[in-house]
This record gives sequence, structure tokens and C-alpha cells, in this order.
Amino acid sequence: MNSSTVKRYLPWVVATTMFMEQLDSTILNTAVPSMAVSLHVTPLSLKSVVTSYIISLAVCIPISGWMADRFGSRRVFASAVAAFTVASIACGLALNVHMLVAARILQGVGAAMMLPVGRLTILRAFPKAELLRAMNFVIMPALIGPLLGPAIGGLIVDWLSWREIFFVNVPVGLGALLLSRRYMPNHHGSARRLDIVGMALFGAGIALLSWLMEIFGEHPFDLLSATALALLAFGLLAAYGWRARRTPDPLFDLALFEIRTFRVSVIGGFITRLGVGGLPFLLPLLFQLGLGFSAWQSGLLMMPPALGAIGMKWISIDLLRRLGYRQVLIVNTVLMGVNIGLFSLVFQSAPIALIVILGMTQGLCNSLQFSSMNSLAYADVEPGNSSMASSLASSLQQVSIGFGLACGSLVAAWYLGDSSQSDRWVAVVSLHHAFLTLGALTILSSLVFWTLRANDGAVMSMRTRVDDQ
Repeated sequence: MNSSTVKRYLPWVVATTMFMEQLDSTILNTAVPSMAVSLHVTPLSLKSVVTSYIISLAVCIPISGWMADRFGSRRVFASAVAAFTVASIACGLALNVHMLVAARILQGVGAAMMLPVGRLTILRAFPKAELLRAMNFVIMPALIGPLLGPAIGGLIVDWLSWREIFFVNVPVGLGALLLSRRYMPNHHGSARRLDIVGMALFGAGIALLSWLMEIFGEHPFDLLSATALALLAFGLLAAYGWRARRTPDPLFDLALFEIRTFRVSVIGGFITRLGVGGLPFLLPLLFQLGLGFSAWQSGLLMMPPALGAIGMKWISIDLLRRLGYRQVLIVNTVLMGVNIGLFSLVFQSAPIALIVILGMTQGLCNSLQFSSMNSLAYADVEPGNSSMASSLASSLQQVSIGFGLACGSLVAAWYLGDSSQSDRWVAVVSLHHAFLTLGALTILSSLVFWTLRANDGAVMSMRTRVDDQ
């Protein structure tokens, strides 16, 4: 297969599947009430439909790199796309909650293989000097999908039925499957032994953490039970860390964290998402509870960040080339935090233009932030460790998304307290305090990026070397 042809079409293949997965993970939330009526259950009982997907995703991501190395990236990726598409059809045809949960588990397995393996193939197909541009293109669906999901889901449910939400994936999946079989290179890696014990420890710890974050605030957990489960999850992960340093072929080599750019990117991204990750939860609350907009109007107001994210793609590479990763990440993280705090200026009398400007600015900052962090992670990773690095980064990113949403819900619940959510003024003031808190947390996360050096990531951005700071 011609190398230039692969470079031309491969980012489209990976971006298509990433958009499909990201859209699917958020579009479902707006359909829960109508699904509950159709399946003759309570809306709360459908929480298992969401958690089953999240947990299967968390459990299977860790072995995605090993699967690609062992069976080839094209075979694993195409099989994952096929599984995700078939599972989408099964979801749309489900007759009861049990069938829907089973189909969602299969969807999670497919998604767990699609995303890390797609990213891994990009890493192996492009030299580092071209990698930033390729990943900049691929990451865009991850930013747009969660913003468009609620709006699209609401329109589909209003006009058609909840089942069509899942059928949307079918033509996209079939197209991605055909493209992947034609343009996806079939890379193999070193045939290392699968660390089954390590996989069990890490997978169980990540799954338990993901489950706790997903159901946070939905069930009346007492403090003792929640603390015990959290300690168990961290204990499993600690046990994996102990084992990983003593086995010759660990599931993840923790020595990757000795690479400064990988460590700062993964840890900095994790902490940054604690502040930023709550926005998809808090903004609809502000628009609907505080400002009195309808669900579809709220969905439309979530679209300016998507437009901002697209706009940043035209200038982000040039910014990184001129300023370097260190300066961009420090300054941009602070700007993200300030912009989150500025949502506290949105009252009932605020002009729509202010909401649109803040949303677009947030999209610009988010796009630059995640493109920078995601590409920096692989700046100094050796090709032989790329599959392991991709799986590890994807696993921790999945957990950080759950932590971010939980953090947003926790902060909002703290300020709302026992107040009536039907009181718009109380809701607005409480959410304003939540935005200020998350903005401050985001600004503090910029401290992680101060540990970078001026030349870190220069091989990715093609920046002229300068004296280290």
C-alpha cells in the first residue's frame, strides 16, 4: 500500500470511528425518558445501560495494544468496528433492558479496541514531524461529538424514536469498515506475553473506579461504603503497580512515566479534566434550570464550543511551532480556567451573544489544550513502546473523563445543597459558584506544565530549539 495514500486517508478512518464513539457515548442521555416508557421501566433503572458500556470500555482498553501487536492493527481495528456496528443494531432492536445492556457491553468492547488501536496506527504511520498535524485532525471528533450528542439525540427522539439513535451508527460504521480494510495498515508489534494477572488487577481497579464515578450522585451511597470501594479500587491499582515492577512482561510498563513529556501530558491532562470535564454537565443545568431554556435550545447553545474547536485547528500547529508546548500549555490552561469562571457572568438578563462568545472561546481553548497534551505524550516514546503507551494513555483518559463529570456534579451539589432546583435565582447563583470553583481548579492544574522544558515536544512541532528554561 502506497505510504502517501495511507497518510491521506488513514486520519479520516480513525476520525470517523472516534466521532461515532464519542457521539454514541453522549447522545443516549437525552433518550433515557422515552426509552424507559418504551421498555416499561423507570428511568433510574436504565443507569445500567450507561454503566455497562463504561465498564466494558475501561476493562478492555488495557489489552488493546497487546491485541494489535499480536493480531495486527488492521484485523483488530476492523473487527472492533464490525462489533461496534453490530452491537448498535442490537441496541436498536432490544426488547428489554437485559438485551440492551448485553448489546451495550459489546459496544464497549468494540470501542475499547477502536480508539487506542486507531491512535496507535496513526503513531506508526506518521513520522513525529508529521504526527502533530495528523493527531490534530483526529482529535477533533472527540471534541465535537460530546457537544453535538445531546442536541442530535433530542432532535431524533422528538422526530423519530429512541431506537434511531443507535441506527445512526450503522452507515457510519459500514463506511469506516470499508475504508479500514482498504487504507488501514496491518502493523504487528513484538509478540510479548499477555500479563493475565496484571490485566485482572488493572482492569478490575479501573472498572471499579469508572463505575463509582458513573453512578456518583445517582444512588444514596453512605460515606463508609463509598470510601471502602474507592480504597479497594486504589488497592487493586497499587497491587498492579507492585506487580508491574517485578514481572518481565507487564501489561503496562510503568517506566513510561519516567519519560517527562509522557508523564506531564498524562498527569496534567488528568488534573485539567477535573475542572474542564464538568462543563458538559454544568452548562445544560445553567441553561435549563437557571435560564429557563428548553432542552433543544440548551442543545443549540452547546454548539458554539464545537465551532470554536474547529476554528482552533487552523492555528494550533503554528502556535505550537512558534511558542512551544511548555508556553502554550501553561498559558492556555490559565485561559481555560478564566473562561470557565466567566460563565458566572451569565444571568437571566445576559445577552445570548455573551453565551455564544464564552462557548466559542471555551472551544478554542479546549481544542488547543487536548491537541497539545495528546500529541506531547508521544514525543519521546520509542516506537517499540507505542502500543503500550497508547493503551495506558487511553485508559487513564477514560478514567479522567469520569472523574471530571463526578467533580462537576459534586461541586454543583455542594453549592445547591438542599435548595429547591425550581428556584432559578438560587440555581443560577449556585452554578456560578461551581463555575468559579472549577475555573480555579483548572488554573491550578497549569502548575503541572511548569515542569516542562522549552524544547520538550520540539520534534513534534518542528520548533527551532531554544535554550532550556
